[in-house]
Amino acid sequence: MKRLTIQDAPMIIIGLQDEIRRNDEARYDHRLHAVLLVAQGLSCPEVAKLLGDGKRTVEYWINDFEKHGLSGLVDEPRPGRKPKLNPDQYAEIDRALRLSPSEFNLNSNLWDGKTLSEFITQHYNVTLGVRQCQRMFRQFGFRYRKPRSLIGKGDLDMKRDFKKTRNNAP
Repeated sequence: MKRLTIQDAPMIIIGLQDEIRRNDEARYDHRLHAVLLVAQGLSCPEVAKLLGDGKRTVEYWINDFEKHGLSGLVDEPRPGRKPKLNPDQYAEIDRALRLSPSEFNLNSNLWDGKTLSEFITQHYNVTLGVRQCQRMFRQFGFRYRKPRSLIGKGDLDMKRDFKKTRNNAP
């Protein structure tokens, strides 16, 4: 029988490993496979090499499995940093974004990351970076639209006067 191969295997391996790390259920299954392979007689370094993990990582999984059984292989919650704003403040910001920044005494006609950052600092005494504020626009369902300048529209009379060769020359 002909041996099957996967084209561009190194890139496929990286993509598959990323997918395993991204999904909680896949991470659990991945750890189950590691324990199964060790139970079948492979060493932790062999399993680590086979699955693309660190040997100490596989050892931790085996130790957790030995101490706690299957529940030792389940990911613990990763809380991350607490939000600086509460849900009520997010709702207020969402409503404010539907109004003009000038209604809040801000020196801008359009909302952008810098203007939103200034608004949040003034109203909630919380400092958020411009990039974080730009992410908030997407969270609220807004999308960035660059305002068109007046030059883009142009005045037909001014365009005619500016041209080198005039169509209406005497």
